[in-house]
Amino acid sequence: MFEPFPTNYVWNLSINLALEMGGAIGDIDLANRETARAAEAGDSGVDAFFDTWLAMADRVGEMAQDDEAAGNLESAAAKYRRSCAYLITAERMQASDYPPRMQAYADMLATFARYVACNGEPCEMVEIPYADSHYPALFCSAATPENPSPPCMVFCNGLDSVKEMVFLVGLPKALRARGISCLIVDQPGVGGALRANRLPAIVETELWAGKAVDWLEGRADVASGRIGMMGWSLGGYYAPRAAAFEKRFRLCVAWGANHEWGLVQQRRRRNEGENPVPHYWAHVMWVWGQTSLEDFMALSERITLTGVVEQIDVPFLVVHGENDRQIPLEYAYRSHEQAVRSPRADLKIFTPREGGIEHCSADNMEPVRSFIADWIRERFIEMI
Repeated sequence: MFEPFPTNYVWNLSINLALEMGGAIGDIDLANRETARAAEAGDSGVDAFFDTWLAMADRVGEMAQDDEAAGNLESAAAKYRRSCAYLITAERMQASDYPPRMQAYADMLATFARYVACNGEPCEMVEIPYADSHYPALFCSAATPENPSPPCMVFCNGLDSVKEMVFLVGLPKALRARGISCLIVDQPGVGGALRANRLPAIVETELWAGKAVDWLEGRADVASGRIGMMGWSLGGYYAPRAAAFEKRFRLCVAWGANHEWGLVQQRRRRNEGENPVPHYWAHVMWVWGQTSLEDFMALSERITLTGVVEQIDVPFLVVHGENDRQIPLEYAYRSHEQAVRSPRADLKIFTPREGGIEHCSADNMEPVRSFIADWIRERFIEMI
């Protein structure tokens, strides 16, 4: 993994994700130089990071607007993409109650919309009805005249990613190249569901995941009998849980085996300082809708796949990086071993030779993204 800040894993991970989303190393190098000293200050240095990356996003976004006004849509799309990546990176690094954060999120949504409009890549911004509200999603169709109703994957986020990040790292494009549509959801606990609609994460992920299936089944351009579920990071808990109890899913992929997320939280509390995002404990309480750390810790005991993975009765793929510093590698083996009812449970550990060894393959997503997309294609072909 590219690690310009030797003492700050959180910042390094964010920078690698920004590069995967389309950020330019020249832009990022300048930002790193401006924030080098602040990186040593931990959470107290995040304001400098936020301001620097926001200014970078604004500069690139202004150039995108100039290109768009001149009718150079391809050039505008390239710059809007970079600006959006920088806005995502800035916004996710701040505390949930930091006042400028909501404006940064709104600016990111607007920038992403301009990127999609200029780029022309299939991406429909939709809302999935849920409870008395809804959660936002991006529907990326692979339908063609020759394949008017392709299969579709539902992709859920982790603890602090957003649907726009998933789009920018190229997963929908990889699936579409293989004739598969993708519905990327800001499920309860992340993105617009949390920020705009105040929907917290829930243990019973099959409830919101089932609503995504309902929505897809209402579309003529989706093969309703070939819908799969996948997620990364904390989505490595969300997706298997959903596939275990929402029986309309026909396959499942865990990109990062978050088998015992609750136990990891208890370990982090004991070890103080293992914070994968800034302001960590305030962040997880915001995500899960808890007002005290004690209440959150009590809830976390229920966030486990033990006794759950055993209920998955469809093809199941677990992928994990050999050097994942957030999710123990042993959990990948555990998820695979406990999938006793799956007709095909596969485990792929990515090694230094291949790349993709860090958390959610932030160091190199291509080999992992390609492997997952190929595996999904093969499983859907077997269902024809």
